[in-house]
Amino acid sequence: MPLTDILSRIRTAETAAGRAAGSVRLVAVSKLQPADRVAAVLRQGHRVYGENYVQEAQAKWPAWRTEFGPVEVHLVGPLQTNKAKAAVDLFDVIHSVDRASLAEKLARLAQARGASPALFVQVNTGAEPQKAGVLPDDLDGFLTTCRGMDLPLAGLMCIPPEGEDAAPHFTMLAGMAARNGLTGLSMGMSSDFEAAIAAGATHVRVGSAIFGARG
Repeated sequence: MPLTDILSRIRTAETAAGRAAGSVRLVAVSKLQPADRVAAVLRQGHRVYGENYVQEAQAKWPAWRTEFGPVEVHLVGPLQTNKAKAAVDLFDVIHSVDRASLAEKLARLAQARGASPALFVQVNTGAEPQKAGVLPDDLDGFLTTCRGMDLPLAGLMCIPPEGEDAAPHFTMLAGMAARNGLTGLSMGMSSDFEAAIAAGATHVRVGSAIFGARG
């Protein structure tokens, strides 16, 4: 589906939810996509992208930033602690802060650099044992710990369980963010971003609907 169609659907969903036009940011998830597909979207003027893997992003975004100018790149996949330094040097936003050891590493890097990417805390809203993310019952304490390290928390992120209705998870995440004074909500992907916008998403992460299926 063309980028213009996705943007139109986002604007329609904003209006339906009684929200201001432009209140939702589209993160075009370009992980594992052929370079020509991503370059085509860059040529259309879109400048906010999401990647899952630090090494993949390192291999392509410095050159594209040189060619196309400033591009905002978000890490939307898991971050290994040993790749945190590379991540903070490359990404503008990290959506997957999910454990104390990673928060501590990011805090040390922020102090050393005098700057930090904006950070979202990933919440495992479905309490799935195989999935990363802070459990809902542990979230308030984790956020207190992060704030004690002066980490720049932008909001919360979730990936609802596959095969379940995503809307209750979006509502849950919005409630947890409001309770903790956070305004950013990174939620919603290709199949459910309109429901996420209805629940208050500020960032939607859309890949295949823009670029087509990978592989």
